[in-house]
Amino acid sequence: MMQLRPYQQDAVDAVYAHLRERDDNPVVAIPTGGGKTPVIATMCRDAVGRWNGRVLILAHVKELLEQALDKLQQVAPEMWHQIGVYSAGLKSRDTEHPIIVAGIQSVYRRACDLDRFDLVIVDEAHMIPPDGDGMYRTFLEEARKINPNLRVIGLTATPFRMTTGPICGPDNVLNSVCYEIGVRELIVQGYLCQLVSKGGREDVDTGGLHVRGGEFMADEVEALMDKEERVESACKEIVDYTRDRNSCLVFTSGVQHARHVAEVLRRSEPRVETVFGETSDEDRARAIGEFRAGRVKYLVNVNVLTHGFDAPNVDCVAMLRPTMSPGLYYQMAGRGFRLCDSKKNCLILDFGGNVLRHGPVDAIRTDADRKGDGDGEAPAKKCPQCNALIAMGYATCPQCGFVFPPPERRMHDAKAGTAGILSDHVEIEEHAVQDVRYSVHEKRDAPPDAPRTMRVEYQIGWQRYISEWICVEHTGYARAKAESWWRRRSNVPIPDTAEEAVRLAEAGALCGTQSITVRSVAGEKYDRITGYALGEKPSYREPGWDDEEPVPVTANGEEVDDDDLPF
Repeated sequence: MMQLRPYQQDAVDAVYAHLRERDDNPVVAIPTGGGKTPVIATMCRDAVGRWNGRVLILAHVKELLEQALDKLQQVAPEMWHQIGVYSAGLKSRDTEHPIIVAGIQSVYRRACDLDRFDLVIVDEAHMIPPDGDGMYRTFLEEARKINPNLRVIGLTATPFRMTTGPICGPDNVLNSVCYEIGVRELIVQGYLCQLVSKGGREDVDTGGLHVRGGEFMADEVEALMDKEERVESACKEIVDYTRDRNSCLVFTSGVQHARHVAEVLRRSEPRVETVFGETSDEDRARAIGEFRAGRVKYLVNVNVLTHGFDAPNVDCVAMLRPTMSPGLYYQMAGRGFRLCDSKKNCLILDFGGNVLRHGPVDAIRTDADRKGDGDGEAPAKKCPQCNALIAMGYATCPQCGFVFPPPERRMHDAKAGTAGILSDHVEIEEHAVQDVRYSVHEKRDAPPDAPRTMRVEYQIGWQRYISEWICVEHTGYARAKAESWWRRRSNVPIPDTAEEAVRLAEAGALCGTQSITVRSVAGEKYDRITGYALGEKPSYREPGWDDEEPVPVTANGEEVDDDDLPF
């Protein structure tokens, strides 16, 4: 039986709690390389073995389908006899097994052929359209006619789509994030690879590009990036930076651009392959296989290997395409997150200004989160001497020692912001908690009906306090995070008001906090709490509660185990 990492077990527990307590459909957000498959396998095993249910795993493209099957076999070989495949691309139409892995293109009009499912798990859930009659929505509407109690769970590294904001909403297929852990947390814990970043020597001016549907127009981007001098310069930098690296994944702006880049790279390194939409399945599988095996050093692709592509040996990602999409930027950078014995870090080479445009991958903001007219703070700066992309707060480049001019000498520069490819931090420290205080917090000048929060204040030294705000009265993602925070500390259901949350906390309904991990980041005003050491959940009961819990029963009056999921 597979052994889950602590955060993977937390994710599974959060899903089960959500399904028991709420009627909507949750999302689990785990960074690329953080291991979503063991979470999926555990839920499949429990749904089939503990609750006699039936599970459908949906993937968006054939490559993800094959990858899901391969990973499931690796992490849960004991379940392999229970798994079937329904995919036209894989020439299999299995409808009998308790666990079916399927491509959405193959099944979205065939819900009746597949019969009843109790649980649908969607991998790469950010591919579900937020509205409209997409394939996922079409399938799920038909599947619910067979089983009105069907539940849907989404897993993704990015709980947002392109520029449309969060994928969760009351009217969407997926409704709320029940568990999320960040890139930085997993790097600090040793589960993801450390990242470093550099920009190209030549800055790309995207000011003349038109935007359609929240993204740069593809033909204009390719025309901008496929200039002879720009390709020659970028390829020379890629070769120079990767002489001592194993495998470099290159993202280009179009098919002709990809071919041009591959041609130039081959002058220095013959081990170059290309993959794009028109590449045959056979050639694509061969190129990817050679790249994963280390026999190809540069794999050049066009918008093919952004979602779910798994090659742990990648220790350099070269982005030769600018994008307005924070999701695409994350997916490109994320190909280098995975650990591998042969690499100490992953170098992100950004020739499209994406790091400067979107900021750190562990603090991406969607367009829905952005305020103002674009004249706000720049998320990073580039060292003019070594091209490192670093935190705005640095006075000296940590990579080459270049001393930046003082702010008053850069009157026309962007204001100080946050970070480079990662939010570079001054320090990460664990502090023993001496005391915890709870209070109701109201935002200054907020209207009377504005939601309030529970302020939690940790004393970690002589007159030193670190605070966080638990959004119990909010909705959506903020409420989901508050619920996750509360479940880790209490067996009592989370209240709906900040006042009641404070009352319960002071009455002893929450477990003690032994220590907190605090991250201080260069260029940021406030420290952040990134981890906790918690005590045991208290056996707290409100006065007047019965000593005995009622025995749960089915709709027919039959007793069931109290851990049954509401499929």
